[in-house]
Amino acid sequence: MNRPVIGRFAPTPSGRMHLGNAFAYLLAWLSARSRGGEIQLRMEDLDTLRCTEENGECIRSDLRWLGLEWDRETPPQRSRTAAYEQALETLRGKANVFPCWCTRGSLNLVNAPHASDGHPIHPASCREASEEERRKHKTPPAWRLEAPDLQVSFTDGVYGPYEENLKDACGDFVLRRADGVFVYQLAVVVDDGEFGVTEVVRGCDLLSSTPRQIYLQQLLGYPQPAYFHVPMLTDREGRKLSKRDADLDLGVLRQRYGPETVIGLLAHACGLLDRFEPVRAEELIPAFSWEKVGKKNIVPESDGITGADNGT
Repeated sequence: MNRPVIGRFAPTPSGRMHLGNAFAYLLAWLSARSRGGEIQLRMEDLDTLRCTEENGECIRSDLRWLGLEWDRETPPQRSRTAAYEQALETLRGKANVFPCWCTRGSLNLVNAPHASDGHPIHPASCREASEEERRKHKTPPAWRLEAPDLQVSFTDGVYGPYEENLKDACGDFVLRRADGVFVYQLAVVVDDGEFGVTEVVRGCDLLSSTPRQIYLQQLLGYPQPAYFHVPMLTDREGRKLSKRDADLDLGVLRQRYGPETVIGLLAHACGLLDRFEPVRAEELIPAFSWEKVGKKNIVPESDGITGADNGT
């Protein structure tokens, strides 16, 4: 029996939503709506120093302006510490979770970054340290999960089959930082699992993190959602758009375009429309298909989307 479709959009409220965020949510929204499904909104605000409720309100306002309403807003991550603590305890009973005092700098000195996300693979030194060695440290540790020699594979809805050996590709990975903050890899698995998310639509830069999340799902007993990793929006040099690209945030774009223009340009750029025309998001639902979505990254300026009149 097929599960009902439950999609989600999980922005980080550390700044104004930019065009790349809107693109990912448009596809998540269309995917769920085209099959009569539900869409959830969740604020991923683990970084309490940068994330604010004001930014969250801006995101909600921008989504409503685009016509991308959600059915339910689930609790923000900063309120979910107890759930992540429980998940960490469960993992301690099923796998090797160990304290680690390594810094990014020390890891870079001994290991080259691995190909999937540029982070160095963690050596075995902390994992194999004796209790006596661990007691010598005077500062709180991070907590890592040992990555087994396990081949994890799945079929992405856009990019097709993907496979990764956890030990070779990512190595032991952090679950909670030394400052006590739980990391994205664990929090997103717990949230998606507890709130019944059945499909995850997000940028292709997160494709390589999926095997780690599937492994965590297996350990915690959560069903695996379907994954759709979508092309990124980049500048002309191929750099991914970020919140630093303020000329393409929704605050600026709302001053230059109507919502139908932004939706139409994004739909045309990714292959949902054969030619550009202003369109409401709901008008794209009947003909939506993942088979129409291309794999090539999108350069907004090349597709007619520009921000401020500053020559960039």
